[in-house]
Amino acid sequence: MDIESAPLLTNKPTRSNKKKWGYCLGATTLITLATVGIVSALHSNQDDSLESPVDFRGHLVKGSRGAVAVEAEECSNIGVEILKNGGNAVDAAIASTLCIGVIDSFATGIGGGGFMLIRSPNGTFEFIDFRETAPEKASEDMFVKNPELAQVGALSIAVPGEIRGLELAHKRHGKLSWSELFEPAIQIARHGFKATELLALRVSTGAEWMQNLTEWSDVYYRDGKPIKQGDIVKRPHLADTLETISKLGADEFYEGDIAKQLVNTIQSAGGIVTLDDFKAYRPVIRRTISTWYNGRKITTCSEPTSGPVILSVLNLIERFQFKVQGLTGLNLHRFVEALKFGYAFRTELGDPDFTRNEPRIDEMIQKEYASDIRQKITDDTTHDPLYYNPKFDHIESHGTMHLSVVDENDGAVALTSTVNLMFGSRIMNAKTGIVLNDEMDDFSIPGVPNMFGLFPSEYNYAGPGKRPLSSITPTIIEKDSKFEMAIGGSGGSIIPTATLNAIVNVVDYGKDLYSAIAAPRIHHQLLPNIALVENGYSKHLQAELATKNHELFTLPQNYSISAVQAVRRMPDGSLEAASDPRKMGIAAAY
Repeated sequence: MDIESAPLLTNKPTRSNKKKWGYCLGATTLITLATVGIVSALHSNQDDSLESPVDFRGHLVKGSRGAVAVEAEECSNIGVEILKNGGNAVDAAIASTLCIGVIDSFATGIGGGGFMLIRSPNGTFEFIDFRETAPEKASEDMFVKNPELAQVGALSIAVPGEIRGLELAHKRHGKLSWSELFEPAIQIARHGFKATELLALRVSTGAEWMQNLTEWSDVYYRDGKPIKQGDIVKRPHLADTLETISKLGADEFYEGDIAKQLVNTIQSAGGIVTLDDFKAYRPVIRRTISTWYNGRKITTCSEPTSGPVILSVLNLIERFQFKVQGLTGLNLHRFVEALKFGYAFRTELGDPDFTRNEPRIDEMIQKEYASDIRQKITDDTTHDPLYYNPKFDHIESHGTMHLSVVDENDGAVALTSTVNLMFGSRIMNAKTGIVLNDEMDDFSIPGVPNMFGLFPSEYNYAGPGKRPLSSITPTIIEKDSKFEMAIGGSGGSIIPTATLNAIVNVVDYGKDLYSAIAAPRIHHQLLPNIALVENGYSKHLQAELATKNHELFTLPQNYSISAVQAVRRMPDGSLEAASDPRKMGIAAAY
């Protein structure tokens, strides 16, 4: 059962009612909050004694030369084959990204965008922002009268960035030919793949609208019924599109027949994206940001990602000596408090080309700033949201997929891409097979304040050529100036906390990579003032949080928080790779 169809939910989450539920304290509300994460509600077992929040069991993968962790085993294997054939981490990331876009069309694909953090073998970093952009005719008040138009339909579509982003990465770092990296995804799309349990669930959830649209039902229905796990899914039109791009390059997507097809579909459905918008799209190389945490250098992406949140939280908790004291109730309380301050900070983030907020961001990721904020963490109690000084109300984000790669020279990639909500805008161009994003939903909409008096963030209002704030946090960790780990997550607003849970589990609590990722997690995003706890989390620790006035909601078994993918170089030179069981992924290595 998918969480959005749970018996307690009489209405599915929408932009207008999600916030009302978010500040309510009933059971229906709290389950709704879980929809901002990745849901793997696929079995009925709800045994609280289980140590894992989901029934699916993955495993730690080991190798010595290269490793890839993606949300589908087939795509992890493709990445490793690229490495074996002489490709580097960027090559493998491109091939695996194209693969997962074919298989997990509900979360990602070439009709969307994302971010890529690259570590070269010489230890230099590069951040490529290929986030979708608002069309030239976009305005900050375009969804004020009807916010639902930002989620479904042609007005929700922003200009896709994935193909231009992959092109830039390949030109700057790739070794194998562009066409060679497309070939595995082309073959999968043309000859078919077995529907995963997760894909079958997503299609079933979308049945009410999908079955009546031929371009969708031709792919995801059999004899009038949604596909089931194990059914062969073919996407021949997408295969043709990928083959065309592999031969003619990215210009065909942004200036040629593919662009014209997409624009025609968008405008015929009432959208405002133009061919000029496609032609004008450019990925951006932005600065990376970093901090030190317990002897490691943590490097991540700057705005418009939530990378600054990762660094600010790590700076806050470093002095608490989790590694020495272990996971105690007090340290868990401190971790949650740091998350709340981090999400307060997130309300000031946006597109740096428009916010011009770099000095403030730099201040917030400094150790000195963390030292000042740390004094506000009280060990006896938590506080109401305004205590953490958020400047604005926050915007939820959704969906996504993440992959992590390392090659034999310790070149590494952490890449996250998305079409936003499930199946994006729900618009597929029939001729190209491309599923178009609904990324306009990630912009804030001007309006009334929330119950705490906080208005939507002016930093994140829509505007021509602007990129919305993202929760995405691709991160790479080094120790002694050498690569140690590439990590990131999917799951919208829960991505930063999922990534932080896993990092702390490895660095402070000494878990192996799979155990660190699979372990039950806790999430707090300040607004609403409720901690989400996955099933299997220590009851003793939860009780200690309750004594410090935290309001908790424990998710049932198989209702889970985000999905993390990571690869790690061990001190002896071997590799670990792990894909999150919450999305039923399996990593690969050699």
